Amino acid sequence: MTTTTATTSTTSSSAAQTAAAANSAASQQIAGNFNEFLTLLTTQLQNQDPLDPLDTNQFTQELVEFSSVEQQLNTNTNLQTLISLQQTSEATSAMQLLGSNVTLSGTSATLASNSPATWSLNSPSPATGTVTITSSSGQVAYTQTVSLNSGAQTYTWNGQGSNGTTWPAGQYTLSISATNANGQAVTVGTQVQGTVSSININQTPLQVTVGGQSYPISAIQSINSNSAGTLNSTLSSLGL
Repeated sequence: MTTTTATTSTTSSSAAQTAAAANSAASQQIAGNFNEFLTLLTTQLQNQDPLDPLDTNQFTQELVEFSSVEQQLNTNTNLQTLISLQQTSEATSAMQLLGSNVTLSGTSATLASNSPATWSLNSPSPATGTVTITSSSGQVAYTQTVSLNSGAQTYTWNGQGSNGTTWPAGQYTLSISATNANGQAVTVGTQVQGTVSSININQTPLQVTVGGQSYPISAIQSINSNSAGTLNSTLSSLGL
């Protein structure tokens, strides 16, 4: 299996949404203070004693404060615009992933009538492990003792249960408990492959649907297609 590794830093969409919410709340508070300040200033000017007008230095200071608040309001508005543009750009870039075959970090794979469920296993050292496959309802469908090599390898299940029963198409989850030659526990990484069928741009972070299951876009580990170069640049533009 040929894969092209993608950059895996976390997308900035979550941070952008948090910043937008904070800026919105701050903007509303500043706007309220700004309007109150403006009302007080104009009332003060209207009711000042003509024989004893407002001190020039004090008036200048109030005008400076007025200008400072106005600039902060404009800054918040501009920040919200930039965040909105960034989110739109991320969503547009993510659309290029539709129809691509990808490898994701995860344990659930799809068993189809004409296609077995496939997982990618990554062991830090040679080990012996027990693979357990369960259905979406939590029933144990299949168990097997396997020998693992060091590094990446593929595990495929054709839907045949431990008792010989053929399980229906659907989502199945793989778990593995492994030990090395010294009997020490070995943590085996699990990945799944599939085609991106849809992208939900209304969630943060963006969610991709692969094999009928939703994953955060940051779960994508690699692109397995001829257009991997183009798609990797897409992931890079998303900060992944």
